[in-house]
Amino acid sequence: MKKRKPSARKRRQEQQSPSGAYTPNRRDVMKLARNGLIGSAVLGGGGLWAHSSMRAFAAEHDLTRVGQGKPAVVQIHDPQCAMCTELQREARAALKCYEREDLVYLVASTRTNEGSAFAATLGLPHVTLVLMDEVGDVSEVLQGVRHRDELKGHFDRMAPRRT
Repeated sequence: MKKRKPSARKRRQEQQSPSGAYTPNRRDVMKLARNGLIGSAVLGGGGLWAHSSMRAFAAEHDLTRVGQGKPAVVQIHDPQCAMCTELQREARAALKCYEREDLVYLVASTRTNEGSAFAATLGLPHVTLVLMDEVGDVSEVLQGVRHRDELKGHFDRMAPRRT
């Protein structure tokens, strides 16, 4: 049986690396560049998403926005409480009908100093929504989990829907 001669490409590789070490060719370099660009785009997009999420989280927990000329819905919230999480989900769903300029939704987390001080000042427990007017006075207190349709009625009295 006759032995085949190695291809020209294989001979060049053998000549370039007599020790048998791998030497990348043009195709390998192009694949590496492509994968690097894709990875950079994915990481960059993830970083932008994380940054915007953190800014939204910080704005939602900024209780200094109460009484700044807009009615506010403040939830006294314990992040480890299932009922608080359910109330938060229902409140956010109800607030989707309103413009951002009409109502401010804030969270007073009982796990932070500011949130627990806010709750203590009003003497209210968690799983509570506090509806406040434009100057920061309490107009209504809703305790317990409420359905989004019920919450829309309360929110309409504060700021009528535009949609």
